[in-house]
Amino acid sequence: MNSSRSAREAEIRAFEETKLGVKGLVDAGVSTIPSIFIHPKITPTTSHHLSFSIPIIDISSAAANAAAAVDKIREASEEWGFFQVVNHGIPDMVLEDIMKGVKGFFEQDDQVKKGYYSRDYENRRLTYNSNVDLFTGPAANWRDTFGVMMTPNPPLPHELPPPCRYFTFPSYLYGKFAKKNLLKVQFCEKKPYKTFFAKGNHKLK
Repeated sequence: MNSSRSAREAEIRAFEETKLGVKGLVDAGVSTIPSIFIHPKITPTTSHHLSFSIPIIDISSAAANAAAAVDKIREASEEWGFFQVVNHGIPDMVLEDIMKGVKGFFEQDDQVKKGYYSRDYENRRLTYNSNVDLFTGPAANWRDTFGVMMTPNPPLPHELPPPCRYFTFPSYLYGKFAKKNLLKVQFCEKKPYKTFFAKGNHKLK
């Protein structure tokens, strides 16, 4: 058991030291999923007839029928843990700029991107890494993430990588707008939900 744990820890450290994340594995042409990404003791389903759809919350209809929106949000949160929000008021052009900027960040030269790799969430305005809980979770997720700290003062454009300079602040402002739309749902007027949405998540991810 100890040897297995030590081998896993060594594999995690080696992965972390590349500072290239999951994309680095893909770019290297990995043909099998490394063991650090495989959850232990999970029995795969044998069913080939699964049918499901991600819950969708229409914010535009929430003001007219808050009770129905409350029920949908509660059900989605309890059964799924997440949901998709539509008609949130963020223009398609802004969303397209976000996706273009995010893709541009991850497609930067590896040596440039390594300079942003960090887990110093307190002191860095922008952090990029793979898996916040890489060293503590039961298995790593097949994803890389970068986040920009927007409060108390948003960073200036020149403080950000070129791909991120022109979408970060507009997306932050529209994100605040969408958050206010969520507050119109009645159940968000009750604590702790009101407090959560009013304060918001000030790290743009």
